[in-house]
Amino acid sequence: MLDYYEKRVLILGCGNILFGDDGFGPAVVEYLQKHYDLPQDVAVIDVGSGVREILFNLLLSEIKPQKIIIVDAIDAGRKPGEVFEVAIEDLPKNKVDDFSMHQIPTSNLLRELKVLGQVEVKLIAAQVENIPEMVQPGLSNRLSEAIPAACKMILSDLSDLSDLSDSSDRSNLSDPKRSIL
Repeated sequence: MLDYYEKRVLILGCGNILFGDDGFGPAVVEYLQKHYDLPQDVAVIDVGSGVREILFNLLLSEIKPQKIIIVDAIDAGRKPGEVFEVAIEDLPKNKVDDFSMHQIPTSNLLRELKVLGQVEVKLIAAQVENIPEMVQPGLSNRLSEAIPAACKMILSDLSDLSDLSDSSDRSNLSDPKRSIL
């Protein structure tokens, strides 16, 4: 079993960095890892487009996190770069069954984890500006500028956890590490 299965909180950055704004989730993960000291009970993972396998394995596992935070870019008809929370039921149709026709839709796995697994599931999304049809790495300026706002939402959510392990010092969640850039 992978060690992140035993974490109390999983933050999963979804998206393909080769297709413009679709790489928002991985960019948020990278920013969190670079700029924040997170509690030991929190795993931050760039899952690319492989979130389904992790969710499926978690659903089958006896050990489950208390909370899963999914970070992704979607087209919800909002202002490009806007960061917002999305209920599983409100996922846009093009995200409900994304990736493959012969696999279980990600939204179903999230519902199962929430209902049957008793896992709190949060979806933090950013409104895309551009997802090219051909390979074109790099976020639009609006989504690049939205990364700190997404991190702030995640950190706020983590500060609400009342019983993270004692070894966690949550006072450092609001203060970014000094950037090595």
